[in-house]
Amino acid sequence: MRGVLVALTGLLSLVLVLAALLVGAAAYVNSPPPGDGDEAAVAFTIAKGENLGSVARRLEERGLIRSAFFLVQYGRLRRTDTLFQAGSYLVPRGLSALRVHDFFITGSQLLHRVTIPEGWTSSRIASFLEEKGITPAEGFLAAAADPELLARHRIPGKNAEGFLFPDTYHFPENFPPRKTVEILIENFFRKLGEIESGYASLGPGEIYDAVILASIVEREYRDPREAPLMASVFRNRLKVNMALGSCATVEYIISEIQKKPHPEYLTYRDLEIPSPYNTYRNPGLPPGPISNPGRTALDAAFHPADTDYWYFVLRDPGAGTHFFSKNLREHNQAKVVYLKKVSSGS
Repeated sequence: MRGVLVALTGLLSLVLVLAALLVGAAAYVNSPPPGDGDEAAVAFTIAKGENLGSVARRLEERGLIRSAFFLVQYGRLRRTDTLFQAGSYLVPRGLSALRVHDFFITGSQLLHRVTIPEGWTSSRIASFLEEKGITPAEGFLAAAADPELLARHRIPGKNAEGFLFPDTYHFPENFPPRKTVEILIENFFRKLGEIESGYASLGPGEIYDAVILASIVEREYRDPREAPLMASVFRNRLKVNMALGSCATVEYIISEIQKKPHPEYLTYRDLEIPSPYNTYRNPGLPPGPISNPGRTALDAAFHPADTDYWYFVLRDPGAGTHFFSKNLREHNQAKVVYLKKVSSGS
């Protein structure tokens, strides 16, 4: 009898140990995965007709759950495996697997797909997001100028102009302005890391200067192949403290600072506008970015071509290509040839 009791006690202990192990394992796979610190939320899209197994695998790959197997089995147990709603979501990091399950079952954060074009200013982005019902423009611009947010991201400017990465995003309606701005800034630094892997070793001022240059290149180039050449022209001029002479900076003064309609062309009077952003009057970079540059312009600013070009002039308005010159004589000759063609329409 005593032997039977001992055996039963041992069996019970084994069952309890196994149960404890199962509970511990379940608690572990249900717990939020460790965050990578790069993003507060992840845009995630479920395709129409996609099964839970596929969704779970992608969630695990994106670091939003620990175990795809656990989520699939839980969905089958709850009989919710066919209830995951198709659409785009913004999934906060730090959710348990069970909360991720409920998040998609309710479909409470279906998102709107919005694309922010390269070269837009902060004010234009703000107006666009307000029109789409994402976030109020006034709140967005206030958040973009929040000193605490700027300091946390080591942005030395007065606002986040230049650091709001143009891309396709997924946002719910009435999203908080600060979180909206943070998502754009976080995306900027992720993309910058892909362009310049060692950017973290640069000082905030060095990064800021490169972003200012990129914002000018963004507004000047049309053919992506010419962006590094334009960056080289501006870099060469900066080295000798020569005025950059960028029409884009004057257009920025007129449309963004003076709040006038964007000019179809610039006059000699426009080139004399007294402003620190006027790169015809002032040598060096302007005080801040004049747009939010995309990948091509950022890559060009951080990796300009190695040339001895000092000037460029529009050669083909249709193709948006330019003629690059090594000296003023070549540049003046090119202006006579190409500007005459532009004015004549030939």
